[in-house]
Amino acid sequence: MHVPDGFIDAPISAATAVVAATAVAVSLRGARRELDERTAPLAGLVAAFIFAVQMLNFPVAAGTSGHLLGGALAAILVGPFTGVLCVSVVLLMQGILFADGGLTALGVNITDMAVVTTVVAYAVFRGLVKVLPRRRSSITAASFVAAVLSVPAAAVTFTLIYAVGGTTDVSIGKVATAMIGVHVLIGIGEAAITALTVGAVIAVRPDLVYGARGLEQKLRLRVNGELVDVPAAEKTPVAARSHRKVWITGLVTSLVLAGFVSFYASANPDGLEKVAADKGIDDRAEQHANADSPLADYGVRDVEDARLSGGLAGVIGVGVTVVAGTGVFWAVRRRRTGDVSPASTSSV
Repeated sequence: MHVPDGFIDAPISAATAVVAATAVAVSLRGARRELDERTAPLAGLVAAFIFAVQMLNFPVAAGTSGHLLGGALAAILVGPFTGVLCVSVVLLMQGILFADGGLTALGVNITDMAVVTTVVAYAVFRGLVKVLPRRRSSITAASFVAAVLSVPAAAVTFTLIYAVGGTTDVSIGKVATAMIGVHVLIGIGEAAITALTVGAVIAVRPDLVYGARGLEQKLRLRVNGELVDVPAAEKTPVAARSHRKVWITGLVTSLVLAGFVSFYASANPDGLEKVAADKGIDDRAEQHANADSPLADYGVRDVEDARLSGGLAGVIGVGVTVVAGTGVFWAVRRRRTGDVSPASTSSV
């Protein structure tokens, strides 16, 4: 659903840039509370994983494909504020290095694909977790539903933005019907990927899943007719539990997906591209400002073998994203640590 340059006029592009910048600023502040000893080491990896999986377009209808947006996955794994930042880092890397998503449309893409998907998904997820039984399968089920709904929510948001600032005269009703219809199908794929990933992490290290915190219930026994809490068994301190295995496994998985599996992804246009072509939205599309980038269109310039070119581009993308994301989250985490001054700790 990467919106290219030319789809949205300059005033609305500027307005969405302000919205996106504000959301990122708020998320930077909110992420200070989320990035602790559990989430901080993994946030950059989550961004890299989303980048890798976004390269894997899957068929959803005749001549149409879809790919992960990632807002739901990021929000559930590392928190909603950090999730907005994860997807924003991915979109920035894609726009600058791979000419995927217009630079003037960066505000539209961050607002739609990072902010809307994350906010909708996490709101739905938290609502479901409150009413479902407190067990791991409930987290996975809530992840599935949240991800399903986040994708058509993004499709509706794009339609509303286009209704206000679209550069072509098309029927908004027809655009809405087509966008929502195909993105409901894409949402099912998004939900499957999200639920499988969350389920895999929670099966191995539930303490690393932000959305699963507080899942454990205290064991209570009835003594002389009264319920009494059973003292919890001693646990290994979170800080002492290494994240290395999970981090290495996640990075290797991302590299394999982007460097090898991506070659077998569907070549069909994604939901937005298909609707844009069918409805004439792309009549005013502009060439990307970075169309001559050495990595444009997810290939390495001058590498003639398509498999090798795409694989190298994917590996480079994962590497750059994990480094950029880790740098951002390390800085935010360090800022949080710096906020706790000696004076404040001594007065506690």
